[in-house]
Amino acid sequence: MKPERCDPVTGHCITCGDEGIVMRVIELRDDEAVCADELRTRHRVAIDLVGPVAVGDEVLVHAGVAIGHLRAAAIVGARE
Repeated sequence: MKPERCDPVTGHCITCGDEGIVMRVIELRDDEAVCADELRTRHRVAIDLVGPVAVGDEVLVHAGVAIGHLRAAAIVGARE
């Protein structure tokens, strides 16, 4: 995957934006996860700070790093 860049259309940038974005884990790879934001755009996310995550979990992401584990896959699956 290529590094994400600032999006000129939305003005959003996962790397340099001073914000946390809720994303869903869609794939696990070694020491990182592939996560999707609300627009279903995929991002590589470091998961070292939040411990183990599973596909379907939601994490709070800032600058390409998950900084919070919001919901476990079992809870997300129960509400869908």
